[in-house]
Amino acid sequence: MAVSAPDLKAFLLATPFFGGLPEPSLDLLISMLVERRFDAGATVVAEGEQGRSMFIVKSGRLAVRKRANSGNVIPISALEPGDFFGEMTLIEMQNRSATVVAEGPTVLYELTAQKLYACYKADIHAYVIVLQNINRELCRRLRRADDRFMGQQMRDDN
Repeated sequence: MAVSAPDLKAFLLATPFFGGLPEPSLDLLISMLVERRFDAGATVVAEGEQGRSMFIVKSGRLAVRKRANSGNVIPISALEPGDFFGEMTLIEMQNRSATVVAEGPTVLYELTAQKLYACYKADIHAYVIVLQNINRELCRRLRRADDRFMGQQMRDDN
């Protein structure tokens, strides 16, 4: 289902992914989004599968999980409205790094690699802003992971 809603622009501009985009660029990207709906318990993406799209969370809550070598499922994080995921596959062209499961009814907006490339060809300025936004979010996530790792190390040392 194509995306169109009067308050969609305000919502998207408030997300880390779309921040700083001028209105024409935002309109272009909105035209590229596809709305996806998932029921509680649905797997949106699975660790190890090929990925060629990313998602912005409109509503709902999702759990991000990884499987350890032992087979145990390790919770990584939770995603809520305004968060985005799947962007790593668009940047590095590798398989999905984690599994994402809807904890309740969820609405997502999907942006495919093909559409992101079309954005690059049509509006290089918007493309650069989007990549900067992705990079900022990846840096925030890396800092949080560093903090969690250091917290674990400190607990292990005590």
